[in-house]
Amino acid sequence: MDPVIIVGAGPVGLTLALALARQQVPSVVLDEGPGKDEPRLARTVVLREDTTALVERLTGASLDGAGLRWAGWRSMRRKQVTQEVRFDDVTDPAPLHIAQHVLTGTLRAALAGQRLVKIAVDSRLDGIEQEPSGVTAHTRGPRGTWWRGSHLVGCDGPRSTVRKLLDIRFPGRTAVERHAVAALRTELPWDDEALLHRTPPWRTSGPSAGEVTGRPLPDGVWRLDWLLPPGKDLVTPELLVGRIRETLAGWSGGSTPPYELLDTGVHTVHHRLARRWRVGRVFVAGDAAHLLGAFGTQGLDEGLRDADNLAWKLALAWHHGSHEALLDSYQEERRAAVAARLRAADQALPLLRGGAGIRAYVPGAARGHDVLLTDGHLGRGPLGAPGTYDGSPLAPRHLEAEVPVDTPPGAPVEDVRVTAEDGSFVRLRDRLGRGALLVLLIAPGTGVWERRHWVGAGIMPRLAAAVTALPCPAELLVAESYPGAAAHTVLLIRPDGHLVTALNGVRAADLYAAAEAAVGGPDGSREPSGAEATAGSATK
Repeated sequence: MDPVIIVGAGPVGLTLALALARQQVPSVVLDEGPGKDEPRLARTVVLREDTTALVERLTGASLDGAGLRWAGWRSMRRKQVTQEVRFDDVTDPAPLHIAQHVLTGTLRAALAGQRLVKIAVDSRLDGIEQEPSGVTAHTRGPRGTWWRGSHLVGCDGPRSTVRKLLDIRFPGRTAVERHAVAALRTELPWDDEALLHRTPPWRTSGPSAGEVTGRPLPDGVWRLDWLLPPGKDLVTPELLVGRIRETLAGWSGGSTPPYELLDTGVHTVHHRLARRWRVGRVFVAGDAAHLLGAFGTQGLDEGLRDADNLAWKLALAWHHGSHEALLDSYQEERRAAVAARLRAADQALPLLRGGAGIRAYVPGAARGHDVLLTDGHLGRGPLGAPGTYDGSPLAPRHLEAEVPVDTPPGAPVEDVRVTAEDGSFVRLRDRLGRGALLVLLIAPGTGVWERRHWVGAGIMPRLAAAVTALPCPAELLVAESYPGAAAHTVLLIRPDGHLVTALNGVRAADLYAAAEAAVGGPDGSREPSGAEATAGSATK
C-alpha cells in the first residue's frame, strides 16, 4: 500500500512520521528545505508533560540536557512576588523549555535510522490530486516529481500550501500580541526558575510598562520576551539593547550584569483557526490548521497533539481499510479542543490587557490576573490545560457498567505503573501509540506477586477472553491502582492516551461496545460526507 505523504519537516511533521512508523505505517516527508535547521536560540518552545512524554517515547531519547525543565516559576508585580510555584516529578511536573532547532534535530536523529520514513529534501509542493484510491502530490525544484500516497497531511506551517491548494479558509485575528525577544547568556538571581514580571518598577507608565517574561535554557542561556504596545513600531537594536540593560539591572539590584547577546527577534502572535481540517484524503495539522500563542499558550503543544490524535487513526485505516467516521473524528476532536483554547484566550485578552476601567480597582483583581496568566504559561486551566474529547463522536453511549474515576471520559489518563503482558513493569504512557487500544485492569496486590501467580486467577481469564474478542487490536495491562478507581475497575484507553470509559468489572458486552465506538462505529466505516465527496481534486 502507498505511504502517507507528510508535507513539512518541522516538529509536527517529523513527529507524525515517527508516530506512524511506530504503528508500522510508511511515510514520505516532503521537506522544502535542505534537511537541517538554522540554530536560533530566540526561537524556543515550551512543552508540557504530555507532549514531552510523546516526543521522548517516539525518539527513545530523553530531552533532559537538550532542554531545561524549570525548577520553579514566579510571578511578580512591580517589586512584589505574587505567586511562586515549585515543580516536582510526581504531583506537579515541570514544563520543558527547548530551542526549536534542538527539538527538530532530536526528531531528525530518530528518523535517520527509521526504515519506514523517507525524507525528500528540496521538495516544494505545488499540486495535489485526489481520487477514491489515493492522493498524488507534485513537487518542484531540483528533485521535482510526482508522489503517490494513501493520504496526505499538511504540516507546512502558517502559510500552508496544502491549505491554500484545498481552498480552506483560515479566519482569525492578526497580531493579537507582539513581543521583542532576546536570547542571552548571563547570571540572574534565580537558578533555573522562569518568571513573569508585570509592570516592572523601572517602567512606570504608559502602554510600554507591560510585562517581561524570562525563561531559562541550558548552559546559562535565557530567553527574555517584552510585551510590546499595540502598533507596528519597529523594534530597533537600540530599543532592544535598552530593554535588555534596564531589565537585567532591575533584576540584579541596580547594575547591569555581564551578558552575551546570542540572538534576537520579534514574536508576533496570531489567532487563526482553519474552517476544515480534512478534505477527502487530505488533512492539515499544526500551524497549518491553527495559530495561537497569547498568554503563554504554545501552538506547538497543540500541533504535537494533532499528530498524536491523527497518527493512530490513519494507521488503523491504513492497515484495515476505510474508517471514515474515525478519520472524520480528527477534525471534530482536535478543532473543538483548539477552538476552546482560542475562545478562552480571546475572552481573557480584554481583562488582562485592558489595564484601565473599574476592573483595576477591584480588590484582588491583579493577583487573580497573575494566576490566570501563570496557568496559561504552565499548561493549566482554560488557557493552558490539554483539551478533552468529552463530546467526541467516538464516545460510547449508554454503558450500563460505566463508573466514574478521577479521569473523566475523553481526558488524558494518568501515567501509572503497569504490568505488561510479558510480566515487566512499565509506565502506562510507554504502551501508547502502538496502534492498539489499552485495556487496564485495576488489581491491588498484583505488583507484589509474579505475574504467573495471578494471570490465571480470579477475573483475569474472563477479561483476557473479552480482550481477545474485541473488534480491533487491544493490549491487556494490569495496575495496582489508578486515581479514583476501585478494585476490579477496567479502563479502556485510546492509543493517544485519552480515556474511553471505565467499567465496573469484566463486562464483555460493554467493553466490546466501547471499543467498537472508539474506532468509529460498528463497521468502522461509512459513506463519505458531502464535503469529502465533492472535494475531488485540488491543483494549483
